[in-house]
Amino acid sequence: MPYEYRKLSPQEREEVVNYRRERGYPLHAPPHPFRDAGAYLISAANYEHKPVMKLPQRRTEFETRLLNALKAIADEIIAWVVLPNHYHVLLYVQSLNHVSVALQHLHGTTSREWNIEDDLTGKRRVWYKFFDTMIRNDAHLHTAFNYIHYNPVKHGYVTDPYDWHWSSLLLYHEDMGRDWLRDHWKAYTPSPDFGKGWDDDVVNN
Repeated sequence: MPYEYRKLSPQEREEVVNYRRERGYPLHAPPHPFRDAGAYLISAANYEHKPVMKLPQRRTEFETRLLNALKAIADEIIAWVVLPNHYHVLLYVQSLNHVSVALQHLHGTTSREWNIEDDLTGKRRVWYKFFDTMIRNDAHLHTAFNYIHYNPVKHGYVTDPYDWHWSSLLLYHEDMGRDWLRDHWKAYTPSPDFGKGWDDDVVNN
Protein backbone atom coordinates (compact mmCIF):
# COMPACT_ATOMS: atom_id res chain seq x y z
CA MET A 1 0.00 0.00 0.00
CA PRO A 2 1.31 3.50 -0.79
CA TYR A 3 2.34 5.65 2.12
CA GLU A 4 4.72 8.43 3.15
CA TYR A 5 6.66 6.84 5.97
CA ARG A 6 7.96 10.06 7.47
CA LYS A 7 4.43 11.40 8.01
CA LEU A 8 3.25 8.37 9.99
CA SER A 9 2.93 8.30 13.75
CA PRO A 10 5.26 5.99 15.72
CA GLN A 11 2.44 3.47 16.14
CA GLU A 12 1.61 3.58 12.42
CA ARG A 13 5.29 3.14 11.55
CA GLU A 14 5.51 0.09 13.79
CA GLU A 15 2.43 -1.41 12.12
CA VAL A 16 3.92 -0.85 8.67
CA VAL A 17 7.25 -2.41 9.65
CA ASN A 18 5.51 -5.43 11.20
CA TYR A 19 3.34 -5.83 8.10
CA ARG A 20 6.40 -5.82 5.84
CA ARG A 21 8.42 -8.10 8.12
CA GLU A 22 5.66 -10.72 8.15
CA ARG A 23 5.65 -10.76 4.34
CA GLY A 24 9.42 -10.80 3.90
CA TYR A 25 9.58 -7.33 2.33
CA PRO A 26 12.46 -4.89 2.88
CA LEU A 27 11.40 -2.92 5.94
CA HIS A 28 11.53 0.57 4.47
CA ALA A 29 11.43 0.03 0.71
CA PRO A 30 8.52 -0.73 -1.60
CA PRO A 31 8.04 -4.40 -2.51
CA HIS A 32 8.77 -5.55 -6.07
CA PRO A 33 6.39 -8.42 -6.80
CA PHE A 34 7.03 -7.99 -10.53
CA ARG A 35 10.64 -9.00 -9.93
CA ASP A 36 9.81 -12.57 -9.05
CA ALA A 37 9.75 -15.07 -11.93
CA GLY A 38 12.02 -14.28 -14.85
CA ALA A 39 15.58 -14.19 -16.11
CA TYR A 40 18.23 -12.36 -14.10
CA LEU A 41 21.87 -11.46 -14.43
CA ILE A 42 23.36 -12.00 -10.98
CA SER A 43 26.72 -10.45 -10.08
CA ALA A 44 28.73 -10.59 -6.87
CA ALA A 45 32.23 -9.43 -5.98
CA ASN A 46 34.74 -10.04 -3.24
CA TYR A 47 34.80 -7.16 -0.81
CA GLU A 48 36.78 -4.20 -2.17
CA HIS A 49 37.41 -6.41 -5.22
CA LYS A 50 40.22 -8.25 -3.49
CA PRO A 51 41.15 -11.40 -5.48
CA VAL A 52 40.11 -13.91 -2.83
CA MET A 53 39.58 -16.50 -5.60
CA LYS A 54 42.98 -15.89 -7.16
CA LEU A 55 44.04 -19.53 -6.84
CA PRO A 56 42.74 -21.71 -9.70
CA GLN A 57 41.71 -24.54 -7.37
CA ARG A 58 39.61 -22.12 -5.33
CA ARG A 59 37.83 -20.90 -8.45
CA THR A 60 37.19 -24.48 -9.49
CA GLU A 61 35.76 -25.36 -6.11
CA PHE A 62 33.63 -22.23 -5.96
CA GLU A 63 32.30 -22.71 -9.48
CA THR A 64 31.06 -26.19 -8.53
CA ARG A 65 29.49 -24.99 -5.30
CA LEU A 66 27.87 -21.99 -6.98
CA LEU A 67 26.27 -24.10 -9.70
CA ASN A 68 25.09 -26.73 -7.23
CA ALA A 69 23.51 -24.06 -5.03
CA LEU A 70 21.72 -22.40 -7.92
CA LYS A 71 20.60 -25.62 -9.59
CA ALA A 72 18.54 -26.34 -6.50
CA ILE A 73 16.45 -23.17 -6.97
CA ALA A 74 16.75 -22.19 -10.67
CA ASP A 75 14.64 -23.29 -13.61
CA GLU A 76 17.71 -22.98 -15.82
CA ILE A 77 21.28 -21.73 -15.50
CA ILE A 78 22.05 -20.18 -18.87
CA ALA A 79 25.61 -18.88 -18.50
CA TRP A 80 28.21 -18.12 -15.86
CA VAL A 81 31.77 -17.01 -15.26
CA VAL A 82 33.93 -17.07 -12.13
CA LEU A 83 36.88 -14.67 -11.94
CA PRO A 84 39.52 -14.07 -9.24
CA ASN A 85 37.43 -11.40 -7.51
CA HIS A 86 33.84 -11.65 -8.79
CA TYR A 87 31.35 -13.74 -10.72
CA HIS A 88 28.31 -13.44 -12.98
CA VAL A 89 25.44 -15.87 -13.54
CA LEU A 90 22.54 -15.65 -16.00
CA LEU A 91 19.56 -17.76 -14.95
CA TYR A 92 15.81 -18.25 -14.90
CA VAL A 93 14.16 -18.37 -11.48
CA GLN A 94 10.67 -18.30 -10.03
CA SER A 95 11.67 -16.04 -7.15
CA LEU A 96 14.62 -13.74 -6.58
CA ASN A 97 14.22 -14.36 -2.86
CA HIS A 98 15.36 -17.96 -3.43
CA VAL A 99 18.53 -16.66 -5.08
CA SER A 100 19.18 -14.35 -2.16
CA VAL A 101 18.86 -17.17 0.37
CA ALA A 102 21.08 -19.52 -1.66
CA LEU A 103 23.82 -16.92 -2.15
CA GLN A 104 23.74 -15.74 1.46
CA HIS A 105 24.38 -19.33 2.55
CA LEU A 106 27.10 -19.88 -0.07
CA HIS A 107 28.83 -16.59 0.70
CA GLY A 108 28.63 -17.25 4.43
CA THR A 109 30.13 -20.73 4.27
CA THR A 110 32.89 -19.81 1.83
CA SER A 111 33.78 -16.73 3.88
CA ARG A 112 34.32 -18.81 6.99
CA GLU A 113 36.23 -21.56 5.19
CA TRP A 114 38.51 -19.27 3.20
CA ASN A 115 39.32 -17.05 6.17
CA ILE A 116 40.31 -20.14 8.14
CA GLU A 117 42.44 -21.38 5.22
CA ASP A 118 44.12 -17.98 4.82
CA ASP A 119 44.47 -17.39 8.59
CA LEU A 120 42.34 -14.26 8.36
CA THR A 121 39.43 -15.14 10.63
CA GLY A 122 37.99 -11.94 12.05
CA LYS A 123 40.33 -9.86 9.90
CA ARG A 124 38.78 -9.99 6.43
CA ARG A 125 35.36 -9.50 4.91
CA VAL A 126 35.13 -11.79 1.88
CA TRP A 127 31.95 -10.86 -0.01
CA TYR A 128 30.05 -7.74 -0.91
CA LYS A 129 26.29 -8.03 -1.50
CA PHE A 130 25.14 -9.42 -4.84
CA PHE A 131 23.51 -7.32 -7.55
CA ASP A 132 20.69 -8.42 -9.82
CA THR A 133 19.57 -7.13 -13.20
CA MET A 134 16.23 -8.33 -14.51
CA ILE A 135 16.41 -9.30 -18.17
CA ARG A 136 14.01 -7.17 -20.22
CA ASN A 137 13.73 -9.10 -23.48
CA ASP A 138 15.43 -11.65 -25.75
CA ALA A 139 18.01 -9.17 -27.05
CA HIS A 140 18.98 -8.25 -23.51
CA LEU A 141 19.26 -11.94 -22.64
CA HIS A 142 21.58 -12.71 -25.56
CA THR A 143 23.69 -9.63 -24.91
CA ALA A 144 24.12 -10.60 -21.26
CA PHE A 145 25.10 -14.11 -22.40
CA ASN A 146 27.91 -12.67 -24.52
CA TYR A 147 28.94 -10.18 -21.85
CA ILE A 148 29.44 -12.97 -19.33
CA HIS A 149 31.62 -15.02 -21.64
CA TYR A 150 33.72 -12.00 -22.65
CA ASN A 151 34.18 -10.85 -19.06
CA PRO A 152 37.64 -12.45 -18.52
CA VAL A 153 38.89 -10.47 -21.54
CA LYS A 154 37.16 -7.27 -20.40
CA HIS A 155 39.01 -7.41 -17.09
CA GLY A 156 42.35 -8.35 -18.61
CA TYR A 157 42.77 -11.91 -17.34
CA VAL A 158 43.10 -13.40 -20.84
CA THR A 159 43.13 -12.14 -24.41
CA ASP A 160 40.95 -14.96 -25.74
CA PRO A 161 37.75 -15.91 -23.86
CA TYR A 162 38.30 -19.56 -24.79
CA ASP A 163 41.43 -19.54 -22.62
CA TRP A 164 39.37 -18.98 -19.46
CA HIS A 165 38.20 -22.29 -18.04
CA TRP A 166 35.84 -21.07 -15.31
CA SER A 167 32.82 -20.25 -17.44
CA SER A 168 30.12 -21.89 -19.52
CA LEU A 169 31.68 -20.78 -22.81
CA LEU A 170 33.56 -24.02 -23.46
CA LEU A 171 30.36 -26.02 -22.94
CA TYR A 172 28.61 -23.94 -25.59
CA HIS A 173 31.63 -24.31 -27.84
CA GLU A 174 31.39 -28.07 -27.51
CA ASP A 175 27.62 -28.18 -28.05
CA MET A 176 27.06 -25.38 -30.58
CA GLY A 177 30.45 -24.81 -32.21
CA ARG A 178 32.62 -21.75 -32.64
CA ASP A 179 30.77 -20.54 -35.75
CA TRP A 180 27.50 -20.37 -33.81
CA LEU A 181 29.19 -18.46 -30.99
CA ARG A 182 30.86 -16.07 -33.42
CA ASP A 183 27.57 -15.34 -35.18
CA HIS A 184 25.86 -14.92 -31.84
CA TRP A 185 28.51 -12.42 -30.76
CA LYS A 186 28.11 -10.40 -33.95
CA ALA A 187 24.33 -10.30 -33.53
CA TYR A 188 24.40 -9.35 -29.83
CA THR A 189 27.66 -7.54 -29.11
CA PRO A 190 27.50 -5.76 -25.72
CA SER A 191 27.79 -1.99 -25.91
CA PRO A 192 30.67 -0.24 -24.09
CA ASP A 193 28.14 0.85 -21.45
CA PHE A 194 26.93 -2.66 -20.68
CA GLY A 195 27.90 -3.38 -17.08
CA LYS A 196 28.41 0.28 -16.23
CA GLY A 197 27.73 0.89 -12.57
CA TRP A 198 28.01 -2.70 -11.40
CA ASP A 199 30.97 -4.23 -13.29
CA ASP A 200 33.10 -1.29 -14.37
CA ASP A 201 35.17 -0.77 -11.24
CA VAL A 202 36.77 -4.18 -10.81
CA VAL A 203 40.47 -3.90 -10.02
CA ASN A 204 42.60 -6.74 -11.32
CA ASN A 205 45.20 -8.09 -8.93
